Amino acid sequence: MESLDIEQMITFIYVSDLNESKIFYEKIMGFPLRLDQGTCRIVETSKEGGGLLGYCAGTDNPKPASNLIITLVSSSVDEWYEYLIDCGVKIPEPPKINHKYKIYHFFFADPDGYKIEIQEFRGPAW
Repeated sequence: MESLDIEQMITFIYVSDLNESKIFYEKIMGFPLRLDQGTCRIVETSKEGGGLLGYCAGTDNPKPASNLIITLVSSSVDEWYEYLIDCGVKIPEPPKINHKYKIYHFFFADPDGYKIEIQEFRGPAW
């Protein structure tokens, strides 16, 4: 079989308050809106536009998957940490090195409890 191209990837999550998520993802995180579909909004999470996140109005009580992590790769981990702290985002632990995976990272949650990680790859393989 010949290799087929994938131009982009979108991860969709369900949120309890579309406006609160709009403030979080578009204002605090600074992700530009790519498409407003009314009950779903798709934002660009990377400069090249290949990483996309869609957040959609869901049930009154969406239950984030405990094994889902939205990972954002950046060489500005410390700057992101300071910025998010200044914005009032609760971050349980400061950035740290994970020797097993050779990354520098930290975790926090969006308004619905979805786990978000900002990380930088530190290994030569990346």
